[in-house]
Amino acid sequence: MRRTSTNSLLVIALAISAGIAIWGLVDPAGLGRLASAAVATQFESRGWFIMLEASGLLFVALFLAFSRFGRIRLGPDGAEPEFSTPAWIAMLFAAGMGVGLLFYGAAEPLTHFEELRKYEPDPRAAGNALFVTYLNWGFHAWAIYGVVGLIIAYFAFRRGGTLLLSAPLNDALGSAPWVRAMGWGFDLLSIVAIAVGLAGSLAMGVFQVQTGLAGLLGVADSAALTLPVFFAMCVAFVIPLRRDLGDGMAKLSNAAMLIAVAMMIYLLVLGPTSYLMNGIVSGFGRYVFHVLPAGFATAEFFGDDLVNWFQDWTLNYMIWWLAWSPFVGIFIARISRGRTIRAFLLGVIVAPTLFSILWFGVFGGLGFFDALRQQGSLSVVNQQNLDATTFALLQRFPLSGLTQTATIVAAFLFVVTSVVSAGFTLAMIGTGGDENPSPRIRTVWGAILGALGLAMVFVGDIGLVRSVIAISAIAFVFIVPVLVVCLFRVLAREEGP
Repeated sequence: MRRTSTNSLLVIALAISAGIAIWGLVDPAGLGRLASAAVATQFESRGWFIMLEASGLLFVALFLAFSRFGRIRLGPDGAEPEFSTPAWIAMLFAAGMGVGLLFYGAAEPLTHFEELRKYEPDPRAAGNALFVTYLNWGFHAWAIYGVVGLIIAYFAFRRGGTLLLSAPLNDALGSAPWVRAMGWGFDLLSIVAIAVGLAGSLAMGVFQVQTGLAGLLGVADSAALTLPVFFAMCVAFVIPLRRDLGDGMAKLSNAAMLIAVAMMIYLLVLGPTSYLMNGIVSGFGRYVFHVLPAGFATAEFFGDDLVNWFQDWTLNYMIWWLAWSPFVGIFIARISRGRTIRAFLLGVIVAPTLFSILWFGVFGGLGFFDALRQQGSLSVVNQQNLDATTFALLQRFPLSGLTQTATIVAAFLFVVTSVVSAGFTLAMIGTGGDENPSPRIRTVWGAILGALGLAMVFVGDIGLVRSVIAISAIAFVFIVPVLVVCLFRVLAREEGP
């Protein structure tokens, strides 16, 4: 019976994924318009609930980390982590946000700045723009990932279940037909959300790499490089998909993170260091002291311009992280066996958030330095083409050819690691929770992800791509609270270590 259920899940998930891919290839503009309209409708009617849920998950994470449950180990009491802490953090970070940081490092703070300076003085607009960026990429995002990942890891390793979203339901609510049906639906929706969400990230990586390569090679039309870059990425992720997780994914993610850290330090040292550090320190303080109330903001009484800006960015990000939560959650659960709940949550939420604060503090700070102290040409580039902002910034520093090349390589590796981790995750779900699915199944999912990614590339507009990602997450606005209830229902019976 279980085998039949798994086969039907695979067939239907493949059919839906293939249908979306075909639609995107045949009528990319139509797919983008439909997704944009559907997401706008959801934001108008349920935006308040999305923000309430994101903040609620942050409070759940804080409670679990510092309560008696924090000592519980994700596995038997004597279990030890499979990966070292640095390798573990690099893998979860590369899977969760890597290419997005490269894409939006300077572009997002500058975009917020251009909007906010219409309503307040430039210095205050810059500070608030950095705060909004931190809000979008910080504790709330990683709390969503962390809580979903924790639930999956707890029921898989502590309770002896599978790495599936259906496992908490089956454990906490029993095996009644309606529970099995709901669990099957959760697993199906998680496959679709993972596939569509990853396809959007793949498209984003293609856009950035092609823009950087066009600048380095002197190609006037970067679109001419779209297909070569896309196919190069596809070839690159097939190799690690066929290798052991620790051997392939860990090495690639470590290399990408090392490049990103080195580039951030390089810009911090060669740039206006004191200016940047002042912005990072004050931005960190502003974020820590205001992050909790800001998580409940809904832009309720403002005009259409600010409401649209809030929906296009903060609200879109929160539902974007929900879209990625089954993918990132299942993957980080897979690599987190043996850690305590406290170590898991603090590692997943704090470490990446601190890195994001440093990253956007450096890249965003350099954008603000140009806007407030120099000619403001970066803002002009940013308004014309978000893909080009990072490369335009790097051209202002020595060894720009080297740093642009490093950015291209890091973006390439981050996309590859995302596809590899998604391929593993989809193969695990498709095989009923097998922690080490066969290379053949992983490769098949890699091919499917490539087809969906090509469809997202053909959509062309990054805003529409984000809408397609967001529409795949709408169901998870309601699924994640159910999973949290299942966790607390079972934790109440946990005697502790």
